[in-house]
Amino acid sequence: MLKFLLALRRAALLVCVIIYAGSLFIGPGRAAGALAVGKCGAYGQAFDYAGEAGALAAARKQCRGLCTTVVMKRACAALAVDMANPCGAHGYAVEPRISSSLNAATKKCYAFGGKECVIRAWACDARG
Repeated sequence: MLKFLLALRRAALLVCVIIYAGSLFIGPGRAAGALAVGKCGAYGQAFDYAGEAGALAAARKQCRGLCTTVVMKRACAALAVDMANPCGAHGYAVEPRISSSLNAATKKCYAFGGKECVIRAWACDARG
């Protein structure tokens, strides 16, 4: 009985090691994202890309007009737009947690003169 329990314990330990080692190789591979922000509420977003270049290209492709892009790596990004004047004030932020990015984007929108700021878009990558 003791030999069986030791064998079972070793098997469980081996499974844990394999899962942990696999997560080291699989998890970080998709940890890049981007948010593109344009005029009048235009935006594009990409998340869980293998690299920053792919995420930036995908976000820019979705955004219409001249857009500013920000990278999110193991984080969350949010865009807030003034609904009273969608072509006016806006704010965006990249933070480690979704709640922080939503709050920061909304605060920036109000700081730039927004009257009725609401979240227009948000995204988190693999670790955000």
